[in-house]
Amino acid sequence: MSTQYWYNVRTGEVEQGAQSSWKHLLGPYNSHAEAARAMEKVRANNERWDESDPAEDAEG
Repeated sequence: MSTQYWYNVRTGEVEQGAQSSWKHLLGPYNSHAEAARAMEKVRANNERWDESDPAEDAEG
């Protein structure tokens, strides 16, 4: 099994292996760099969802 990396939303740090409570972690990611960009991906997804057509959301 390859090493997995996790982003800790509480501390803002990347962990090699899940070292903290699952409720504070995003991941797993395949690299330290990918995990470090986790919040960028979250922000981009949130912006994309905010910009989506409300009619699409209602259709389900």
